[in-house]
Amino acid sequence: MQIWVNIFKIIFTYIAFKLPFHNKKYTIQVLKLFALNFLRVAFVLDHYIPTLFLIAKLVTYSCYCIFFHFRTLPPNNKLLAFVHRFQQNKIIKYIINKYILKSSDNVSNFQEKANFIWSVADEVLRDDLKAGKYRDLILPFTVIRRIECVLEPTKEDVLERNKILEGKVKDKYSALCDAADCQFYNTSQYDLKKLLDDPKNIKKNFLAYMDSFSDNVKEVLSKFNIDNYIDFLDENNLLYMLVEKFGNVDLHPDAVSNMEMGYIFEELLRRFNENMNENPGEHFTPREVITMMVHLLFHQDMDIIGHNHPVRTVYDPACGTGGMLTVSRDYVHEEINPNVDMHLYGQEVNPETYAIAKAELLLKGNGRDSENIMLGSTLSNDQHADMTFHYQLSNPPFGKDWKKDKKIVEAEANRGFSGRFGAGLPRSSDGQMLFLMHMISKMRPLGEGGGRMGIVMNGSPLFTGDAGSGESEIRRWILENDMLEAIVALPDQLFYNTGINTYVWICTNRKDEVRKGKVQLIDGTSCYINMRKSLGDKRHEISQEQIETLTRLHARFEENEYSQIFDNTAFGYRKITIERPLR
Repeated sequence: MQIWVNIFKIIFTYIAFKLPFHNKKYTIQVLKLFALNFLRVAFVLDHYIPTLFLIAKLVTYSCYCIFFHFRTLPPNNKLLAFVHRFQQNKIIKYIINKYILKSSDNVSNFQEKANFIWSVADEVLRDDLKAGKYRDLILPFTVIRRIECVLEPTKEDVLERNKILEGKVKDKYSALCDAADCQFYNTSQYDLKKLLDDPKNIKKNFLAYMDSFSDNVKEVLSKFNIDNYIDFLDENNLLYMLVEKFGNVDLHPDAVSNMEMGYIFEELLRRFNENMNENPGEHFTPREVITMMVHLLFHQDMDIIGHNHPVRTVYDPACGTGGMLTVSRDYVHEEINPNVDMHLYGQEVNPETYAIAKAELLLKGNGRDSENIMLGSTLSNDQHADMTFHYQLSNPPFGKDWKKDKKIVEAEANRGFSGRFGAGLPRSSDGQMLFLMHMISKMRPLGEGGGRMGIVMNGSPLFTGDAGSGESEIRRWILENDMLEAIVALPDQLFYNTGINTYVWICTNRKDEVRKGKVQLIDGTSCYINMRKSLGDKRHEISQEQIETLTRLHARFEENEYSQIFDNTAFGYRKITIERPLR
C-alpha cells in the first residue's frame, strides 16, 4: 500500500507543477479551501469509508504542491531559487526527495553510520581507556565531524573573508556567519583530514583547529570536557588514530539528513548507557512516540496556524537531545504551514545531552534556537522563569527522585499558587508530577491565546496515592480546573530502557466547547508493529498509519471500542475510614 501511495504522490507532484494556471492568486485560494475542506470531510467519514481519507491525502498533497509553486518564500529557500531559474524539474525532484521518499531508508542509513562510529571506540580506545569513558570522546568527535561536514562547502569563502577582515574589524561574527551561510564557522585552514598531513604536530594543530570555531560551537564542545583527554590521547598515540577514523565518516547533510543525525546521536547514547547500566530513557524518546504526540498536540490547531505568518513557541523542560522540539518544528513546517515562525525552548540537566541538543539546533534552520536551550535542573532552577508557551512536549524521567531539588521545590510549594507547585507535592521518589505541574504553569494565559501540552509518563501519576495524598491533590486540581483533555494509553515495549506501559496526557487551558468538563481516554495499547530487530527493551513501534488512527480517534471525540469519554466528576473519590467499636 505504501508503495502505491508514494507512486501516486509522485504523479500528483508532477501534474501539479506542469498544469498551467493563469490567475495564480485565485487558484491558490480555491485550491486551499478545496483541499482543507476535503480533508475535513474525509476525516469525519473515514470511519465509514477508509479509502476516502487516503484519496483526500493525495489530493491535498497535490494542492499543496501547487502552493509551493506560487508561494513567496524567504530568499534563501531552495525552492524559490529553483522557481527563479524556471527549473521546474529540480523543484519536482526536490519535493519528491524531501517530502515523499525521505524516510524510505532512514533506519538502515543511521544504523550503518552508528555502527561504524561505535566500532571506532572498540578499535581505537579499548586497550587504553575504560569503556565508561568512551562517550567522552566519541560524542564530541561525532559533533565535530558533523559540523565540519556542514561547513565544508563554504570553508574557502570563510577563510577568504577572515583574511580580508583581519585587523580591520573587531567583531567578525556576523560577517563570517554570512560567508559560512550558517550561524557558526571555523577559521582554521585545517579539517580532520588535513590534520593528518603533519603527524608530529597533531596535538598542537588539533587544539588550534578547535580554538578556531565560533564561540557558540566552542561552548557546546566545552560541555564534553574533551580538553581533559587531549594530553592522554597524544601520549598514547591515539589522537592521530581518532582523527583519522572520524575524518573518514561521511556525515555530510547530503548523505545524512538532520533526522538521521538525531537518530545517530540517540543510538550512540543508548549503547553507551546500556554498557554502563544507566537509564537511557532519561535522554530521549522514540521518534514515532514524539511524532504521535506532535500530531495530537497540533492537529486541531491547523486552522489557527495554517494561514499567514503566525509566531509560535514550543518548550520542553526535560529536552534531552532536543528531539521533541525539532520534530515539532519539522511537522508544522512540512505538514501545516512553512511560514509559521517557530521558536524552540528547552532545558536539560545533563551536560552531554544538553550539548547535543545545542549542536542539533545550531545545525538546523538558522541556528537561532540553540541560544534558547539552557543547562540545569528545571525543578530547582527554571531558566525560562518569566516565560509561557503556546505548545509544550516532554518526557520527564520515569521514577527518578527529586531529592537534590527538594529544598527549593518545597520552598516554592509553600508559596501556594504564586509558585509552580501550589497544588501539592508528590513523594520524593518520583518527580514526574512536578514536571506536569511545571508545564501547566508555563501554558500561555487564556487571554493570550492559551496553551496546549503533551507529556508522556508511566502509570505512577495515574494511580499512585490515596485520597488526600499529594498525588491525589494534584490530579484533583487538574480535573477541577478542567485542564485534562485526553489520556492515550500506549503499547508496552516502546521505550529503549523499559518495557512498561506509558501514557500520554494532553492538557490545555482552552478546551473546545464540546470537550469542556470531559476527559477522553484512548486505548492505543494494540497500536504497534513488531520490530525486525530489538533496540534494548524496545521491541514494538507505532507505524505512521497507526499514528493517524490515534489522531483521528482523538479528533472525532466520540465513544467506540477504543475511545471512552467521561465527565471530570467521574474521576473523583473520597477515602472514608470506618472504625468499629471493640466488642
